[in-house]
Amino acid sequence: MANKTTNSQQGHWLLAKMGKRVLRPGGKELTQKLIDNLHITSDDDIVEFAPGLGFTASIALTKNPKSYKGVELNEAAAASLRKTIGGVRRQIIIGNAAHSTLEKDSATKVFGEAMLTMQADHRKSAIIQEAFRILKTGGLYGIHELSLAPNDIPETVKAEIQRALATVIKVNARPLTSLEWSLLLEKEGFEVVTISTSPMHLLEPRRIIEDEGFLRALKIGFNILTHPYERSQIFSMRKIFKKYESHLSAVGIIAKKK
Repeated sequence: MANKTTNSQQGHWLLAKMGKRVLRPGGKELTQKLIDNLHITSDDDIVEFAPGLGFTASIALTKNPKSYKGVELNEAAAASLRKTIGGVRRQIIIGNAAHSTLEKDSATKVFGEAMLTMQADHRKSAIIQEAFRILKTGGLYGIHELSLAPNDIPETVKAEIQRALATVIKVNARPLTSLEWSLLLEKEGFEVVTISTSPMHLLEPRRIIEDEGFLRALKIGFNILTHPYERSQIFSMRKIFKKYESHLSAVGIIAKKK
């Protein structure tokens, strides 16, 4: 029964249990591009929404920002993050990205990955509004999310994909097109600066090796093969990703607070 319970868990945490560290739709490459496009320097006070396993935080911290704050809802993840990325002027806050409790105009760069996709539309707006609130004027907000293509994808196809994703990843995923993501940011007062895209190959062997390295990819594969209930859900996820491959991609957007 414990294994069956695990099998019903959210897809990203299930993959993490199998040893996967890179859980973003565009992989390590798009995450790196997002951080590079934020142009983080030693003068920046940066905030990350939902840092999860801390993979992106570790990249951002190589830029030596003035301060780092992570807003993480999952208490177990927060406890782990404090051990791995703790230090002077580094703080992990237990909280909701829509209500971070951080001071207004207190950050110069804010970013979050693969979390807006998992929210209903009104929650997406609330989180973007919170990013706007805590950013200083001229500050940058970076997102890396699952995206639908093309921009004029029929609503019936969009709804079909959203239902299929919700079924296999156990989260009510509601990805948008690149245009819709941009319009949503603009609606909340941001100006879109850059847009980058990448194929959504999260569970493709080549992407796993690129993201994790060959030896770790072997370990992940072994873990999946030796855990039958987890394997069943992960294979179902991959089947859906392949079925809608032509309509699924990843998008990274940098927007400026006007």
